Amino acid sequence: MSDLHLLADGVGEPAWLRRSLIAIAVAFMAVFLLLPLANIFHAALSEGWRVFLASLHDENAAAAIRLSLLSTLSAVLISGVFGLAAAWLLGRHRIPGHGLWVAILDLPFAISPVVAGLMFVLLCGQDGWLGPWFDRHGIQVIFAKPGIVLATAFVTFPFVARELLPLVQALGPEAEEAARLLGASPWQTFWRVTLPALKWGLLYGVILCASRAMGEFGAVSVVSGHIRGETMTLPLHIEAVYNEYQFGAAFACASLLSLMALVSLALKSFVAWRARRDRESA
Repeated sequence: MSDLHLLADGVGEPAWLRRSLIAIAVAFMAVFLLLPLANIFHAALSEGWRVFLASLHDENAAAAIRLSLLSTLSAVLISGVFGLAAAWLLGRHRIPGHGLWVAILDLPFAISPVVAGLMFVLLCGQDGWLGPWFDRHGIQVIFAKPGIVLATAFVTFPFVARELLPLVQALGPEAEEAARLLGASPWQTFWRVTLPALKWGLLYGVILCASRAMGEFGAVSVVSGHIRGETMTLPLHIEAVYNEYQFGAAFACASLLSLMALVSLALKSFVAWRARRDRESA
């Protein structure tokens, strides 16, 4: 409680400085965050509801929405499973080059998404290392949906792992060892002891991962091939119709993407609130 009081009143700085900082922060968020977001919804509806709904029901727009949802769901599943496994491995075990592997987790954050897309082209493209093998088995990765899923999963991989790694390190093995001594199987121990302790971190990472996946542009743009109605996600479709001067359709699709982002933000805030409440009541 004393910490909250100190946080609310600052650390003794002058009142004019505190008010100035508040004014700068509020003005920045209003001009650079809220105003552009509100302008997107205004522009989307400027030509009326009929144009707005027709833009979303367009055949190519509908295909782009479906592909965005598919790639997001796939990326969440891949990043969730491998993120949980990576966090468990690095949080519970000391492996050779442990610090290096922890640093590698952040590679997708450090590297440009465009470069990430080029990496997959060089790896899985027709002339890439694995391209001939895919060709012999009739599998097309680049300029097809598998490439989009791989690129999206790559750029979103660290979110789940980074959220879970400190939780796994803080959890400790005591509760699991007690469950095993009481006769619980490894699966029962994981399902009833480990996972409940990690659930809010896992859910928080999944939400961040989904939010990032829905808006991914750079890496997907490189591997997609821009085939309209087949390999264009919603961000790519927005760029395409905007370049064709279909501003109403572009802003309508952009408003849908923004709405998804706002829903993700609300879910993230809810999960953070529930996790904080659980910690306080424990």
